[in-house]
Amino acid sequence: MSEGAFQRLWDSSHLILQELLDQEQPLLEPVPHRERQSFRYRLSSLYLYYLGLLRRFDTLYDQTVQPQKRRLLRRLLDGVAGRVLELKDDLVRVDLCETPCLDQVLQDLKLTPADLEVPIPKYFQLERSSVLRERGHMLADLLSRLEPVFSEESFPVLPRTEAVILLQRAERARQGRLRATFMREIRKEEERDRKIREEGRPRFSQDEAAIIIQKVWKGYQQRKRTQQDRWTEMEFIGMLPSSSQAEHSAVTSQASLGEDVRRLLQTEKEEAFQSAMVKTHDALREMEGPDMREKMKEQIRQWFIECRALTGRFPDYPDESLGGSYLIFADRTPEQVKMELEVQVQESKKKDQKKSKGKEKEKEEKKEKKRKRDMTRKGEADTMLRLLPSKSIPVINARHEEYTNLWKNRFDSLHPNQSFDSEILQVEKRKEVEQEIRIQVDELMRQELKNLRLAVDREEGRTSKPPKKKLGKKPEKRKKEKDLTPDRSVDSVFEELIIFGLLKKCETVALKDYVGDCLCLGSTLNLAYKPPMPSLFDIRQNVALYGVLRLGSPDIHSMAPLIRSILLVGPSGMRKKMLVKAVCTETGANLFDLSPGNLQGKYPGKTGVQTLVHIVFKVARYLQPSVIWIGDAEKNFYKRVPKEDKEMDPKRIKKDLTKALRLLNPGDRVMLMGTTDRPQAAEMKGLCRTYERVLLLPRPDYASRYVLWKHMIEAQGVQVTQSLDVSALAKVSDGYTPGRILQAIQAVLTERRLLQLSKRPLVASEFLGHLAKLDPVYREEEESLKDWYFKTPLSKKRMKLIKDQDATEEARLAKEKKRK
Repeated sequence: MSEGAFQRLWDSSHLILQELLDQEQPLLEPVPHRERQSFRYRLSSLYLYYLGLLRRFDTLYDQTVQPQKRRLLRRLLDGVAGRVLELKDDLVRVDLCETPCLDQVLQDLKLTPADLEVPIPKYFQLERSSVLRERGHMLADLLSRLEPVFSEESFPVLPRTEAVILLQRAERARQGRLRATFMREIRKEEERDRKIREEGRPRFSQDEAAIIIQKVWKGYQQRKRTQQDRWTEMEFIGMLPSSSQAEHSAVTSQASLGEDVRRLLQTEKEEAFQSAMVKTHDALREMEGPDMREKMKEQIRQWFIECRALTGRFPDYPDESLGGSYLIFADRTPEQVKMELEVQVQESKKKDQKKSKGKEKEKEEKKEKKRKRDMTRKGEADTMLRLLPSKSIPVINARHEEYTNLWKNRFDSLHPNQSFDSEILQVEKRKEVEQEIRIQVDELMRQELKNLRLAVDREEGRTSKPPKKKLGKKPEKRKKEKDLTPDRSVDSVFEELIIFGLLKKCETVALKDYVGDCLCLGSTLNLAYKPPMPSLFDIRQNVALYGVLRLGSPDIHSMAPLIRSILLVGPSGMRKKMLVKAVCTETGANLFDLSPGNLQGKYPGKTGVQTLVHIVFKVARYLQPSVIWIGDAEKNFYKRVPKEDKEMDPKRIKKDLTKALRLLNPGDRVMLMGTTDRPQAAEMKGLCRTYERVLLLPRPDYASRYVLWKHMIEAQGVQVTQSLDVSALAKVSDGYTPGRILQAIQAVLTERRLLQLSKRPLVASEFLGHLAKLDPVYREEEESLKDWYFKTPLSKKRMKLIKDQDATEEARLAKEKKRK
């Protein structure tokens, strides 16, 4: 794409953004409970539109070269991502389900399931590539020191005579196999010659021979033509992969090469912009700084004189916390200054009166609280639905106004080489220089005001009291964690965690490799009051929203609703640990392993556990983003510890873990991720209190299994042909998890079988034997996991909502019958 195409994409994105900002206002008004469906529909459509905007701004930020535009696009991208997370949180709150069904909204908006895909901003990895590389080298260096060095004695050494005998045996076997094949071919030829001698050669005339040859040739030609037409038709309707795969790959590689070239241009323009910022700042400070300083002094002196003429005394100089002389430079007349001073006097009198009436107000507030509680207890009929206050909307509005004022009508013909705009740079740097000079002038003018008071009024300088905070609710004090290792550096603790195996090097796994198809009948099942199970596609989207987007950027994390922990629940083989690794890969996060099996024999005793949890969370905060993974999470909350696990003592970090989680604030990009396949063994209350979001991973449906088979076979380097019936494999593998399917594929596609593909194509029957040896997810196990999930707090609320809807529907039908 050219620069003009990106500019048009930016302009159209802001038109959509303006429409969405206009749609936000009506949703802030409270809606009665009976209009839940319409409110949910509007919320879902808004969520889908913001997802599309996030995809657009990610492309623009990744490919735009101009450095000043990229700064604005980055803020817009983070703001839109924060709004997507806020809307997702509102959807869960309204729908009372972690995976709301949006298929009906997709159909009405004429969108495809691909529009549901949550885009992961590319700058998460690109802008931290150097940091990740250094950390990888450091981890590899430390791990190489810890790994045992294998000596030559650890390998079995053969004597020379035995080695020669082994080689001779292998070579003779190879020659014997070749001789056997040659003899088989010779015997076949001899047999053919014998039959010809016995039966005699059939004799044809010249015309008969020509007719036979023509018949065979024309049949071959027609069969080939028919097969080609059938393949063309199947390609056209999308039932077979395109034959022009090489052309497609060439175009894709060329496009990716163009993207890499633009990223190199970005670094060049950014370096030029950084040097220009320093030069412009120094030039403005040198050229315009003295004039700014003198002008400020004259304005402040004039303000001193006007205030003394009005009030009879010199004013108090504004405190630095209020902005200092910036308040004086605002366009105000001396009369306005006098009015402000009078208002301050009146406010001080009112404060004294409020203190006496404070007790009466407290009693009234208690009465109002009781009345509100009584109102809420009347029932859900009077409850109101509304959007929660947004932190990202002000950011988006400010950036949208900046685009409208600066970039909307600015043409790129002024800067064809995509360099920075010097006019905008000077305006920004002039404000910075003015702010620096204002702080210096404030110090000088405070001293001058003190001297004036002594000389004119013979009054000693009054100490300006800082403004009192307004009475109201006291802000909640953040609990500060006591540092148990104040005398140790973070590097030494970091090394210790690696030595004990608590900080691990994460495998590179992309989230897109967790493949699955979208559930397209969710709304239909909801209408029939049958709660649909989430698909693998829904699980991938939730992990991207709850984990990747929040941990990837500090700005997004500060705007999004705080989520400290996620629990992944599903049968064995659902690749839960793969999702944890994918979150670490996409965000560049560190992986800490606090699984009960990994903690056995490490940091014994009560103080040891406290130290362990403390240093893990300390290093996780320092090297954020970080993911703390707990495998077999149910063991920390056992109802009754089994005999085989008593030596492990899995419940020892339970209390310290919950305390450390509460101390995580919006600025801390640290997330606890637990995985379990037996949540029934744990206490429901403690598990759900520790893990804020619980995601159930059921066995894949037919559509997801079809995509899984195709993706996993192609990942082994095999092109899926018409001879392989993937649909039959998806049907036969009902009940098998992705992990079991991968095991069957790896067992079939050995190196030897891959070499034989050119002569013997792959067929579905080859996988059946290996698949039969593996255990599927039995109905009893799946039902027990579903029953447990329906007992979680969110599922209980949803089941209660469904029951209430059923009751209201029955009451309505009964009333209609009575009327008839």
